[in-house]
Amino acid sequence: MSTAADIDTKMPLGVGSIVGDSLSLLFKHLIPVTLMALLPNAVALLAMGSVIGIGVVIGTEVPDVSNSNIFTAMIAVFVLQIVFYSLTTALLVQLAYDAKLGRPIQIGRYFGPAIRSIVPIAVLSVIVALLATAAMIALIIPGLWVYAVFAVVTPAIVIERAGFGGLGRSADLTKNYRWPVLGALILVGICTFIFNFVSTFLAGIVAEAGAIVAAIAYLVPTALAAGLISICVALIYARLREIKEGVSVDQIASVFD
Repeated sequence: MSTAADIDTKMPLGVGSIVGDSLSLLFKHLIPVTLMALLPNAVALLAMGSVIGIGVVIGTEVPDVSNSNIFTAMIAVFVLQIVFYSLTTALLVQLAYDAKLGRPIQIGRYFGPAIRSIVPIAVLSVIVALLATAAMIALIIPGLWVYAVFAVVTPAIVIERAGFGGLGRSADLTKNYRWPVLGALILVGICTFIFNFVSTFLAGIVAEAGAIVAAIAYLVPTALAAGLISICVALIYARLREIKEGVSVDQIASVFD
């Protein structure tokens, strides 16, 4: 007789479908996704810019390595980046499900659940990033594996209100699926790398027009990158819930009704 775990391993995650749907949802809802991602990314840019300078953040200037506080400043920037990325994901998780179901995009209603969840999301996201960084010091693959294990922390917290139990919930959901989860993240990561490269390239081209113009040129592609990875994470979570618990996307999205 087959166990639940045996059944889980026989059902594919559907990496191609997840990546394809992520790109499709991004471009079908380009304006709302960009707007949702722009706000936290703009605040993040200002926060990080106040620490090391906006020019350094957007890649038009090099950091002053002679500054004795540069190491502390870079750590602060790292933490800020993780926190605001987490907020972006929390916002776009909800949008992704409405888009997937063909429901109206209601930007205003996404902020409440995201803000209520931001503390555990931010803390746990920083912990995951530190664990992954520590693992990557030894080898790259273990670091990527850590990200796969905890890939759906944010949806678990926002959707299920898992709080600080989000790490354990993500580990449970990704069990037996970590390689395909990693595959989906890598494929989408390649796309986000391209967006981020374009952001730095554009910022460099228009840098002479002033910091504001350069910042805008930088922010739009990075918002698209954040939007894409956030949608992908939302779809991975939904697929894992469907495989392991028989929960459909409309049931997941109903928690916001």
